[in-house]
Amino acid sequence: MLRIGHGYDLHRLEPIAPAGDGRPLVLGGIQLDHDRGPVGHSDGDALLHAITDALLGAIGEPDIGQLFPDNAPENEGRDSADFLIEAARRVVGAGYSIVNVDATVILERPRIGPHKDAMRARIAELLGMSVGGVNVKGKSHEKVDAVGEGRAVEVHVVALLDKA
Repeated sequence: MLRIGHGYDLHRLEPIAPAGDGRPLVLGGIQLDHDRGPVGHSDGDALLHAITDALLGAIGEPDIGQLFPDNAPENEGRDSADFLIEAARRVVGAGYSIVNVDATVILERPRIGPHKDAMRARIAELLGMSVGGVNVKGKSHEKVDAVGEGRAVEVHVVALLDKA
């Protein structure tokens, strides 16, 4: 029995502290060199957040915000890998295995291309699967809206699960 989950996340980007409220820009567990970063309670890794929600959604579990509230002190600055690992644990606990994860990161800059292989490898490692089951695509927003103006990062993810 197959299950599909969709995940989505959007984070505002601001200059990195002390110039602003942004944290270092981390996507897919990989820190990118950039002068802007996400404003968020955890480390703000929008890619891992969206994958987490896709996995949780596929098994009908609460979303990332319900499991790891942004007003909980223990989640302040927390590594988003923790969220993804918990989602993967719940997938296995529900009797499923992850077939594949397909992600689209929409970010004006920096470009995702040079970092895709490292992101795919880190995500696969966190999920305990082969890198061939993880895809990451980068898109720009062609200077349209907050994403296109470099003020936000947006991520869409679909995940396919199969009954183990």
